[in-house]
Amino acid sequence: MEPKTKRSSVSEAYAAALRLLTRRGYAEAEITGRLCDKGFSAEDTATALSRCRALGYLDDTHFAEQRALALLRNGRAVGRRARLDLRHRGIAAELAAAAVAAAENEHPPHELLRAQLARRYPHFDYATADAASRRRIINFFLRRGFELPLVLNILHAEKDNRS
Repeated sequence: MEPKTKRSSVSEAYAAALRLLTRRGYAEAEITGRLCDKGFSAEDTATALSRCRALGYLDDTHFAEQRALALLRNGRAVGRRARLDLRHRGIAAELAAAAVAAAENEHPPHELLRAQLARRYPHFDYATADAASRRRIINFFLRRGFELPLVLNILHAEKDNRS
């Protein structure tokens, strides 16, 4: 594979950044990587991104908050898993932790777990389920970042509610 040729225009880098940002939100590190992959120099990329920041088009804090809320609302990730997703996108650890904490205040994990359990496994009964079914459902929630004690407490509470 041939190396990318260097593009030299700051305005081209800015236009490319705007095209990316019109599709969805990005963290600054993601945009930087994308522009470098397209062949823009680090200097042109930095200049274009500073212009995007100044105009309010690029804001890691806002991105982290929105991404954390979306992950929790959709039930795709909570807690550590949501923080790892944000870190993978280039968000600083402190900012990721703050964004996830704020999102969890708005959407508590125990409520999310109950809602997902009711939606995905409406007929699951912990008391009568076999060991393989229990493991499958517990692992489903663990992969999304729910803590094991919380998962077990909710499953046992739902068992008691159905009795």
